[in-house]
Amino acid sequence: MRLVLALLLVASLVAAAQTPARGDWNAEKCARYSADWPRALEMFGRQGLSAEFLDRHAAFLDSGCRSRIEVCPRSAQELALADAMTIAAMNSGMASSFVPFRCGGG
Repeated sequence: MRLVLALLLVASLVAAAQTPARGDWNAEKCARYSADWPRALEMFGRQGLSAEFLDRHAAFLDSGCRSRIEVCPRSAQELALADAMTIAAMNSGMASSFVPFRCGGG
């Protein structure tokens, strides 16, 4: 698990360093985050991820990462993936509040 997190973190740092600045910071954050998501799914796999978790996350990405859709991690696998994506997002220069992982309106 630590190796997976390390690989995801390194990939996000490399992507952040290679991505030119754009005028729309939210679009830039979404591009960085969207690039990390398929890599994370490949590393973690889909076992233990519910259809609701994946569908709500897809809706977040489809909105250009602008929707405040709650993607609530309920299983251990969902929580591990959400944690890895939050760390990757923060290492790419985003606040932890950017990611859609939250439960219960908070």
